[in-house]
Amino acid sequence: MEIAITVSVIIAMIIIGVLMIHLLNGQHDERIAAFHYGDTRPGIGRRSRKSRRTARPAGAPVAAPHRKHSDEGPG
Repeated sequence: MEIAITVSVIIAMIIIGVLMIHLLNGQHDERIAAFHYGDTRPGIGRRSRKSRRTARPAGAPVAAPHRKHSDEGPG
């Protein structure tokens, strides 16, 4: 008898949680739909990666980032 009550309470809590999440998602979607941001801003999402890259000859070395030597002191 106690097991049945416990299982029914757990199932009821899961159902309540699912309903709450569903309602909150609906409210969130309504808030998003209320704000019309228009098209994407210029320069965002419209870049062509091919035109931004510089061509380098085959076999050319790749520049390594500058590393600070450990023997350099503050003064």
